[in-house]
Parts: sequence; structure tokens; C-alpha cells
Amino acid sequence: MSSVESSRDDRSRFTSDGFAHSVLLVIDDFGISLAPSRRLFDMTTRATSDFYAVIPAGGIGSRLWPLSRADEPKFLHDLAGTGHSLLVDTWNRLEPLAGENIVVVCGVAHKKTVRRELPDLAKSNLVLEPNPKDSTAAIALAAAIIVRRNPDAIIGSFAADHVIADERRFGNAVREAIATAREGYIVTIGIRPTEASTAFGYIEIGEALAVPGASHAHRAVTFTEKPKVDVATEYFDGDRHLWNAGMFIAKASVLLDELRANRPDVAGPIDAIADAWETRNRDDVLAKNWKLVPPVAIDYAVAEPAAEHGRLAVIPGEFRWDDVGDFAALARLHNQGRSNVLATLGENTRVLNEGSSGVVVSQTKRLISVVGVKDIVIVDTEDALLVTNAANAQRVKNIVESIRRTGADDVL
Repeated sequence: MSSVESSRDDRSRFTSDGFAHSVLLVIDDFGISLAPSRRLFDMTTRATSDFYAVIPAGGIGSRLWPLSRADEPKFLHDLAGTGHSLLVDTWNRLEPLAGENIVVVCGVAHKKTVRRELPDLAKSNLVLEPNPKDSTAAIALAAAIIVRRNPDAIIGSFAADHVIADERRFGNAVREAIATAREGYIVTIGIRPTEASTAFGYIEIGEALAVPGASHAHRAVTFTEKPKVDVATEYFDGDRHLWNAGMFIAKASVLLDELRANRPDVAGPIDAIADAWETRNRDDVLAKNWKLVPPVAIDYAVAEPAAEHGRLAVIPGEFRWDDVGDFAALARLHNQGRSNVLATLGENTRVLNEGSSGVVVSQTKRLISVVGVKDIVIVDTEDALLVTNAANAQRVKNIVESIRRTGADDVL
């Protein structure tokens, strides 16, 4: 059996619980094999003094409407069943790595809630956006503020609303990414695909990099953001691509230089804001310059150009990951990949199930009966009801757009 065929067999054993599992990528024909590794890296969990974790906490998670709303977005919900919001779970993963060096970027509307959720967050490490401008603005502003405090800082950006299991392996991957970033690379952590998804970006793995302290670092040959289904299928079948999990680690100065080279229209206003951040002129400079920042995802502004220039590296993450991007993903998360299970979420959920599968999320005391329906999605709130199925879960975002066009903002 070839190494690639062996890899595919290994993958099938590691995806039965519905998470996106990653494995060590080491395919022989281009220097990497694809077999799950049982080794744990010999690294401690102590914080790294020059490492700063950035948590962009933005977006409403429109594919999770009506559970996720503008005033209570996805990252403030306990979607993983840990008893904490996804934001708190993210903080708890990062604190052993960054200590007090955690910066949260969020909208003004969520200031009080974020402070309540994260009582240990330093006041100076809460960065408020006047309005959302996509991921590049949020991450770049944090990086620009941090580099003015510590010119040698390495930053890592980690979404506030992802579910990650095995925090030790997550920490190991981040530490390898930090070591690689010290060599001047912009680094991402990739996840082994479990399906030909068009919801994620894909990273093509290149040759191994000889980086001390990062034995699993590889050059990223190309970075493709959310391809069409035929391309995603080709990537999935080829065993040469990882999902982009939205984690970027780099020297703050390197990331900002890459942004200045590729998107000066973003970098210019961000630099002006950061120059004034610790002064009494902050509010005026922020108001003047923030409106000049065009919205653009960091994948387009930094990752794709860095890959083209040979400055993007990737670390295969050997941990389970899910971005819980829609209700189909939420169902997989809670029924552990079992196709005949109906997952139920909510403190007061009252569900009668007769031969159905999928997920029911309820914020009411209403009795919900589900009979003979496969992959059903029911979300019941006090003022809105959603009924769909797993196959159409991504289309919930279209409903949100329709509601917005009608002016019915009271349910958004």
C-alpha cells in the first residue's frame, strides 16, 4: 500500500466523532507522511514572554441565527457544552501560552459583556472597534498597538468562537508556530480536511523547513480562500492540502510590513491610529482614520500574498478542531458523528423524538416533537423559529440577509 493510501485509511479512523481531526503530514513523494502520530512534543506549558495572543471577537455568526444575534453573538454562547462561552474557552486555552499578554478586539457594543466574561483581561488590552471592518483591521490594529509596546513581540491571532479539543497538543502546535515565526515567517496552523468543504480556505503543503524547535514546520506553497466544490474535491482527494483554521502567528513587525506592502490603504490608517493609541488624541484619531479602513479578510490581505512570496509557513495541528460555522457543524459536535442521533441543546429544552436525527436548540419551554425526520435543524427562540436541515444549514445566512433587507432588525 502506498503512503497516500495508508494515510487515507488512517484518516477514516480519526473522524468518526465529527470533529475536523488533524494528523502529522508526512507524504513521502514530497517529504511529508500522513499518519496520525502518537508522540507528544516535549514542550512545557509555561507562557512565552514575547508572545502575545490576539482574540478577534467580532461578527454575529449569521449562519447560527436565530441563536446568534448582534447583541449576543456566537462567541458569547456555550456551544461546546463546557459550561463557558466560546470566548472564555478561547481565553483558557491561550492563558498558559501568553500569560497576561492577551489582547481582545471587539465592538463597542460588546465591551461590558467581554469584560464580564474575562475579568482578568487588562483594561489596556481591550481594543474596541467603532464598527466591524473584517479580520485584517482587527488583527492589524492589535499588532500595531502591541509592536509599539514591544518591538520584538510575536503575535498569534485566534478566533474567539472555535472549538478545540486537546489543549496540550494545541499548545505544542502554537509553540512550533512561535519558533517558526522567530525565523521571519508568517505562520498558520492547518487542519486535516475531513470533507471537500467550500467553507474553509486551503493551504498546500510544501517542503519541510529546518526550523529549530519546530520539527513539523513546512512551507506553504499556496493559500486558496474558500474554493469552489470541484477544486475543494480535488484538494481533498489529493492529500496535499490542509484547512485554514484562521490561526496566524508572526512577528508583529513582519505581519505589518507584509500588510504595508500589499494593502497600504489598510496599513496607513491603522498605523496612524496605533501612533495615537496611548495618547489623549486616541478617540479623535480613531474616529478620523477608522472610517478610511476598507474591510478585507486577513486571508486575502496577508496570507495569500505571503504564500506567493514564500513567506508563509504551516504547522499541522495535531488536535481536534471545529469552527461550528453552522447548525450542521453544531449537530456533528454534539452527536459525535453518529447519524441516527438527535442532539438537544438548551437549559429548558423539551423534546420528544421518534426516529429523527439532527439538532434541536431551544430557548423556550415549548414542547417540540420530531417524528421520522433525518438531519433536521430546529432552533426555537422567544421571537423567531428556524427549521431547516443539515444540507441547507449554510443557507441560513441568506435568511439573515433577507430579514435585514426588510428592516426587521428587532430579530437580528
